[in-house]
Amino acid sequence: MKDESLRLAGSGVFLRYPEEADFDEIVALQKSCAKRFPGFTNRRFDREMFDALLADRNSDALEPFYICRNDGVIVGTITLSQIFRKKFQNAYLGYLLGSAFTGNGYMTEAVGIILNFAFRHLKLHRVEANVQPENLRSIAVLKRTGFKKEGYSKKYLKIGGRWRDHERWAIIKEDWNAK
Repeated sequence: MKDESLRLAGSGVFLRYPEEADFDEIVALQKSCAKRFPGFTNRRFDREMFDALLADRNSDALEPFYICRNDGVIVGTITLSQIFRKKFQNAYLGYLLGSAFTGNGYMTEAVGIILNFAFRHLKLHRVEANVQPENLRSIAVLKRTGFKKEGYSKKYLKIGGRWRDHERWAIIKEDWNAK
């Protein structure tokens, strides 16, 4: 069982696990992103999806966090998913920043925090992120945090009802340690 009171602190933001009381705030955040960034995020986020997230948050294969400013406002989400153990020690990174909170360095800081958690606490060896080639802000975050582009995946993920191409970016523990 995970410690649901866990908070991973940075200087401007902290990460915490989702809580039942977050539903209205996270739905509003998701809707604003879907409106401002069509094609980069799924439009649908409802009670069923939120309840599934809460039910799955104790899974060994998932580490879902909300990115909160130091005043407690949720500004985004960041998740390590499909965490594989044994000889692979890998996870996939996904994140979303509310449209009203871009340009403040919140996501770069949150990615740095989650990498520290992934490599030090979870003892992972590799973290992979897949991003649409047009999502230049997200690619900039990955570059700033040490990820390297590894390839291109045609029609990799279905978002907004369409299969979308993605670039594959990754960082391994040795490269993260060298930063």
